Amino acid sequence: MIIKKSILLILGIVFLFSCKETNKKEIENNATVYFGGDILTMEGDTAQYAEALVINDGRIVFVGSSDEAMTVAGQGHKMIDLKGNTLMPSFIDPHSHFINSLGMSSQANCSPSPVGEADDVTGVIKALSNLKTEKNIPEGKLMMGYGYDDTVMPEGKLLNRDSLDEAFPNNPVMVFHVSLHGAVLNSKAMEYFGISSETKTPPGGIIVRKPGTNEPYGLIMETAFLPIFANLPKPTDQQLVQQLKDGQMIYASAGITTAQEGASHIGDVEIIQKGADNNALFIDVVSYPFITEFDTIFKIYKAEDFGKYNKHFKLGGIKITIDGSPQGRTALFTTPYLTGGPSGEENWLGESTFSQEEVNQMLKNIYDKGLQSTFHANGDGAIDMCIKAHEFAASDNLSQERRTTIIHSQFVRLDQLDKFVAYKMIPSLYTEHTFFFADAHIKNRGLEQASFISPMKTAIEKGLKPTNHTDFNVAPIDQMMVVWTAVNRVSRNGEIIGAEERVTAYQALQAITSNAAYQYFEEDIKGSLAKGKLADLVILDHNPLKVEPMEIRDITVLETIKEGKTIFKK
Repeated sequence: MIIKKSILLILGIVFLFSCKETNKKEIENNATVYFGGDILTMEGDTAQYAEALVINDGRIVFVGSSDEAMTVAGQGHKMIDLKGNTLMPSFIDPHSHFINSLGMSSQANCSPSPVGEADDVTGVIKALSNLKTEKNIPEGKLMMGYGYDDTVMPEGKLLNRDSLDEAFPNNPVMVFHVSLHGAVLNSKAMEYFGISSETKTPPGGIIVRKPGTNEPYGLIMETAFLPIFANLPKPTDQQLVQQLKDGQMIYASAGITTAQEGASHIGDVEIIQKGADNNALFIDVVSYPFITEFDTIFKIYKAEDFGKYNKHFKLGGIKITIDGSPQGRTALFTTPYLTGGPSGEENWLGESTFSQEEVNQMLKNIYDKGLQSTFHANGDGAIDMCIKAHEFAASDNLSQERRTTIIHSQFVRLDQLDKFVAYKMIPSLYTEHTFFFADAHIKNRGLEQASFISPMKTAIEKGLKPTNHTDFNVAPIDQMMVVWTAVNRVSRNGEIIGAEERVTAYQALQAITSNAAYQYFEEDIKGSLAKGKLADLVILDHNPLKVEPMEIRDITVLETIKEGKTIFKK
């Protein structure tokens, strides 16, 4: 009898503890069930929807019916009613310049409408003057602006050193060209960065001179600009903390949870690494150090360090810039510009940053380390150089799965797309140019060639997985605008630019979700809603697949979720 009572007592204690353990598990259940709206999975090449999505501990644990979701979620889970809004995988930025986002709050927006109000030189000066007043910038301190677009300046009156000197005689002033490949500097800024009439134009560089003299007239681009960019003032530790937060929020507010730093100097890598080490990154940032930093970067990192996230930061590969920008007339073509060169050159083809022999060896060095390469190439001449370099560097296995990415690929030819297919290259296209720069491209290259820029439909039909980017801060971070331009291809003036290259809204979304994940070798963890993938999500107020094509850019990001945690909510 005593033995039986003891056994019952023990069983009772076990039952009591098991109940407590069950209650503890219920209390600690971190599962969240999303329901009550369109849940677009982005799985496959046609739209698929689920009734419910379950996430737990930063991962997706179920996608499917509501009944099964309740079972999988278990007791004590959280329910979130989408209330008719649309849930889908968050957006992945295929190419931008994350580092530029850090200082934007302290720079003047010198962009023309609709991004800014600087539609002429007077507008640029006004934006800079407002910055000086609002930020209380003292005399003698460097002032910076971004977004200057010479292609839309009326009557050909361009921003130059003299206009900036007159407005700001006591401040160094530098205004980034919209291409991010250069800037306009005033005299004080030229002194600040050591530029004078004695400064020689380097190969692959542009220094516009004042007519009739050797004096730099303000615009400095390409390789001539690289030393200036590398020597920009670095933020203090206190400034860096705030700038990192502000920069990431620009991306998060657009529904992006993976951003790219697309051409990193060693100082840029150090800044982002410092942020990661201090746990200051709440989105993923992928950096591609510039090829000129090749030897330096490998004194700090090993090849095996690439491709791995550490506190939301990873090195993705190495960047090689082949040419400039078509709107700045520094992209390399096989046929002449209709409007000549930036300094009035005749029969101007543009020029390459490096020689073919240099690019060949650069790419071989990258491939020999087993790393991914991204090229910057806009003109068809530059794309030819990329292909030739690949044929040289990968001669032993041209079709190996390297996912070499040709950023922009804007003026790619049909025969070059066939090479992309054969060599498993990825075109990261730039359909926003059909809106922002269509007029400049038609003027510089002619309507026929301009109509085939960023030929996404043809690329898809050939079996490629194109991505589509903003090149921020060349264009704003606005993923719905990216989708809108791919679907509509409408210029600032309302003209359709290359109607036959318009794609469906679903294909446009693939370019910034599943295809972008593939570009980063991350298709197993990102890009679609599937069990086991990261709970990187975005909630939109409308479904891009169910609104009129011209209304897509009006869709609003309501919430952005990174690994189950809300990082932006409108």
